[in-house]
Order: sequence, then C-alpha cells, then structure tokens
Amino acid sequence: MAAAKKVKALPKADVEAIFARFHDIEPEPRGELDYVNAFTLLVAVVLSAQATDAGVNKATRRLFELAPSPAAMVALGVEQITELVKTIGLYRGKAKNVFALSRLLLDRHGGEVPDTREALEALPGVGRKTANVVLNIWFRQPTIAVDTHLFRVGNRTGLAPGKTPLEVEQKLLKAVPPQYMLHAHHWLILHGRYVCKARKPECWRCEIREWCRFEPKTPLPKGT
Repeated sequence: MAAAKKVKALPKADVEAIFARFHDIEPEPRGELDYVNAFTLLVAVVLSAQATDAGVNKATRRLFELAPSPAAMVALGVEQITELVKTIGLYRGKAKNVFALSRLLLDRHGGEVPDTREALEALPGVGRKTANVVLNIWFRQPTIAVDTHLFRVGNRTGLAPGKTPLEVEQKLLKAVPPQYMLHAHHWLILHGRYVCKARKPECWRCEIREWCRFEPKTPLPKGT
C-alpha cells in the first residue's frame, strides 16, 4: 500500500466530529461477508484477501452448508474445498490454508476459534488484518483492521496519516474516541469502499467532507 500525499493529522475535535457523524448515520455498521459462526467468519475473511466480499459470499454459500465447522471442513478435504472456492482469486493457496487452519483448530483449540491475536496469527493464512477482523466482529474487541480502503481514508482525510498499514492502525487506536472504537473499523472501510473511492472520491456526497483534508474536493459530475 502506497501512502497518499502527506497530510497533516486532524485535531482531536475534528476526529470526534467525524465519528459522531458516522454514528448518527449508522449506529450499528456491519461488514458485508456472510458467516454463521466464528469459524465461518474466520474462513470468509481468509478467503477475502484480494477478492470482493460479494465474490466470497457466492463461493462460501455452498461451502458453509457443507462445512460449518472445522471438523466438517477437514472431512471435505483440500480437493473439494478447492473446487468450491475456485471462483475466488488465489483459490488454490487459500483452500490449502482453510484446510490447514481447520485441522489446527481441532488439534490446538478443541475446534474453537481462539480470541487472541497471537493464537489467530499462528493459523495458516491468518495475518494481523484477518485476526483484527475476527476479534472485532465476533469477539467485539476494539481492534482496527487496516485494508486498502481504510489505509486510503486514514491518509486522505488526515485521520491517521501513515506510511504503512501498521502505522495507520496504531494512529487510529490513539485518535479514535473510546466510545466509537468498536465500530470505527466498519465505518472507515465502508466509507472507503463506497464514497472515498480510490480513483475518484465522491466528495460531493461525503458526510465528513467539512473536516477532511483531501484537496481538491471532487465536484458533482456534470449532468447529474
């Protein structure tokens, strides 16, 4: 991830105002991956790397019907998992990771998804971002998973200017007011996905544009 042009970090009052606005618009934001339990959430997030949530959901619909647990996933075997997720990018490696992490969950954790970053990151295919997503969504821990959308929003707006995802994450953990921390991850990712887009942010309809440091703001397209 390449950082955008360096901007000055927003003052505390502006950060508070931004998250208050997000809260007013959607008090309980939700992610867009489909899952039925902690295990299927973990698998969905592993599969979502370099793939769209919609594409992952299409592939996991049948997968989770057949294997909603680590034991059932191991019983499927790598070949059948691979066949079921072949519409997703990098599917061969991901299928192997899903099988391997399922087996490790059985061997090390009694078939349960652990609730610590250290234990999650010890599973095949699970990095810091994936662990943070699971900890936030399922275990309701105030973590922030920095993907490309959140990295972009953090830099563009001035919420958390940083050169690396970890730097952006650490700055957000310090900047976001405690009362908004649980949902900050989803607010920022959804904002980046649908409003603060990579090539042309839709500033004309942005609800936080009055505090955002991105310039020049993109105007309303002609003819709309």
